[in-house]
Amino acid sequence: MISHDLRHLDTDNPCVLVVDGSKLVRKLIHAVLQKELPGVRVAEAGSVAEANAALAAGPVDLVTTALVLPDGDGLQVARAVREAGGQRYVPVIVISGDVQSHLEDRRFTEDVTDYFDKGLGHNALAAFIRGYVQPEPIPDAHVLYIEDSRTVAVAIRRMLESHQMRVTHVTNAEDAIAYLEAYVGTEAAPGADLVLTDLYLKGELDGRDVLDRIRNAMGYGKRRLPVLVMTGDDNRDNQAALLREGANDLVLKPIEERLLATKALFQLRLSRLPVHPLQV
Repeated sequence: MISHDLRHLDTDNPCVLVVDGSKLVRKLIHAVLQKELPGVRVAEAGSVAEANAALAAGPVDLVTTALVLPDGDGLQVARAVREAGGQRYVPVIVISGDVQSHLEDRRFTEDVTDYFDKGLGHNALAAFIRGYVQPEPIPDAHVLYIEDSRTVAVAIRRMLESHQMRVTHVTNAEDAIAYLEAYVGTEAAPGADLVLTDLYLKGELDGRDVLDRIRNAMGYGKRRLPVLVMTGDDNRDNQAALLREGANDLVLKPIEERLLATKALFQLRLSRLPVHPLQV
């Protein structure tokens, strides 16, 4: 969502602040993070006021927060992070059971870096946070990349390949659809691990048409073939429509490498994980 600079992260011993009104949920997330992310330091807060106190006590590397808190909401926490000295670029992740509707209505503010649907489960949560604090490549993960500007394509391809992803680049929606259709019904289906497409493409079809073919004609769900859509359109209604139509996530232009890689790697990991919902 937001191209906050993430380069400051202490990847050796990151500190994660977990904000949730439920002590049980905080303890669960705390335990998951310590188990799955060796070396992570976890601080807890049960309210906006406690989060403010934690932020004043010292710097953190990432914040997760529930959307609803006893004395306010997660958006207030996000604002507090941005206002805390030296922490303007700290990633703030909202954890909610109602992420999709908030995305579609564009209710998250610019202070929120990203969001997580807690129904995806604790393994996915750990993978999601690892993508920010301890990013790990998925060697040979195959990305079908659709971009009609060869200059832009060279830059984005270099970004993806620097994270050990294998990239097949096509310049139009028609070629992308033909590529994927050739794999339908075969053991090698769907033909790629992730699709990254620009929204506006030269030709009769565009990124929205690719998304429609993948989700409807080919019948691939979000976990089977994740789709990231790159767009410079800041119209919230248009962004919401893409998410309703089946985009896993949006990557807003100008493209920031760390954010693109994080979103791509998260979707790739998520597609390979079993779902174990957080019990809250």
